[in-house]
Amino acid sequence: MTTCVFVQLRCRPGKTYEVAEDIVLREIHSELYSTSGEFDLLLKLYIPEDQDIGKYINDCLLDIPGIERSLTTLTFRAFC
Repeated sequence: MTTCVFVQLRCRPGKTYEVAEDIVLREIHSELYSTSGEFDLLLKLYIPEDQDIGKYINDCLLDIPGIERSLTTLTFRAFC
């Protein structure tokens, strides 16, 4: 079982595409979008249920150079 999490990332100016490329190479995301507004990228992750969500995001994502800030949203139920 997995937990679906959305993470918004703010990147340093001029670094958004480099950050996105690094995320793609790590193959940890389900979907990755560039966005307008306060954040530059939005990614959807499926985190294994036995993993600590904060540690997983910190260890697998937030060490990427160029990330200034993140906002993580946990999900509970998908309505189809």
